[in-house]
Amino acid sequence: MASVQEEIPVHEEFFLCGGVETQIIKCGPWTNLFDEQNVTRPKLLIFIIPGNPGFSFFYLPFAKTLYSLTKGCFPVWMISYAGFALLPKDKKILTAPEESNAQEIKDIYGLNGQIEHKIAFLRAHVPKDVKLILIGHSIGSYVSLRVMKQAPELPVIHTFLLFPTIERMSETPNGRIATPLLCWFRYALYATSYLVLKPCPDIIKSFLIRKALEKMGFTIELPVENHFHPFCLANAAYLGGQEMIHVVKRDDQIIKELLPKLTFYYGRTDGWCPVKYYEDMKKDFPEGDIRLCEKGIPHAFVLGFSQEMATIVADWMNNKLPQM
Repeated sequence: MASVQEEIPVHEEFFLCGGVETQIIKCGPWTNLFDEQNVTRPKLLIFIIPGNPGFSFFYLPFAKTLYSLTKGCFPVWMISYAGFALLPKDKKILTAPEESNAQEIKDIYGLNGQIEHKIAFLRAHVPKDVKLILIGHSIGSYVSLRVMKQAPELPVIHTFLLFPTIERMSETPNGRIATPLLCWFRYALYATSYLVLKPCPDIIKSFLIRKALEKMGFTIELPVENHFHPFCLANAAYLGGQEMIHVVKRDDQIIKELLPKLTFYYGRTDGWCPVKYYEDMKKDFPEGDIRLCEKGIPHAFVLGFSQEMATIVADWMNNKLPQM
């Protein structure tokens, strides 16, 4: 698998989306779908919306494995959250196919603004004849559901919701710890990140970040220093605080309307969405595709379980796509 993955084309690009520079990582030979001729343009795009603070580069091993297991037929794109990645010095902001993508979005770093940010990107960068499969992880599942509801014209044929934090986040074991930190002590976190990271020379900061990620078992394939700027960490904390406040009641209306297009995947030991949430979903939506992990994959699957998770999603896709 590793040798095959090394041959997969990977492009890191930055666009102006909602008035904010936005990182997109693309697996596959397709870059600008509007420029592709009808003969070579893919019929389907797999679009990953990360968790928080799931910086998009964390998902690259997962995306590359998924691309390989679906036989390289479809591009796999990952979008960063607004304000989670700064433009590197050697990169330039590319022109969006539609000027509307440059329009500013109110409170773009907040939860609702981040949803509008993803909608703006998809509307500007994906042709209407290219079908979409969304993969939302953690809060990305909540964002995916809202994208489908608020932009029903987008040609989404299916959405995979992995370890979905779509309800009662502040009541979960992790939420009870995170809520006071993110909502009450957020400014102390800001100050600490600026005091610790701002004075640190780039070369030292880069070394420390890479060593820390390697200790976690993560293989570094792209520059990551532009994610660990105090500005980006502050935005991640702000978004996290909004999640604790706004992700409360499960939106059963959205789920009921979209249920045939949804697959839920819950963990057995998940501090962000306990098994009780899975049981409630199974009870309330018995006809839904709602699954409980049997392989011991943790909530943060991108740290060491990317291949296992990609294999599960690819199996779903390979089974479902002929029927879609």
